[in-house]
Amino acid sequence: HDLKPITALGGTAPRVDEFNHVTITENDSLALASVVARLEMETACEGHLISIIGGAPSIGKSQNSDPISGFCMGPYQWMLSAPSVSHELLANQVKSQFGNTASVTEQSGAWVCFDITGDEIAQVCERLCNVAIRKMVSGDTQRTVIHQLGCFVTLMEQDAHLRVLGPRASALTLHHALVTAAHSTQ
Repeated sequence: HDLKPITALGGTAPRVDEFNHVTITENDSLALASVVARLEMETACEGHLISIIGGAPSIGKSQNSDPISGFCMGPYQWMLSAPSVSHELLANQVKSQFGNTASVTEQSGAWVCFDITGDEIAQVCERLCNVAIRKMVSGDTQRTVIHQLGCFVTLMEQDAHLRVLGPRASALTLHHALVTAAHSTQ
């Protein structure tokens, strides 16, 4: 077999859409793993999380570290990310560190990531969802709905870089919503 990996949008390379004021880039270089603390093991789980990414982000926050980062998805629930080149099996790599304090699940194939960069990310975000982007600071993460899809939006860099994580099965729909919002701000 001569199998070739494809991106969530169906290409052999990540798609990049450039506009006058923003660039939307399909980011297929992230390995993802979810971590959920087990009942009565929350404090121990947070301790392991701190040793792995340098903190235990609270709801609405992320911890951007190198090479593994993470954001809070809900009470005692986090999503970890790392470069897929070095952490292709991220869930397996961190599972032993958590032991019986957490359930760790591979998520790389379940999500699509889009990075929006440029000086008008706030205007694009305001057309996409009800996130108060102008009140967010770098590292803030919000769960929201974009085009009827449950997504996570993280402000990676103030006024310059927004990351959107959505369901991979709906990558084309999410991409269409992002491009439409970018077009409408021109």
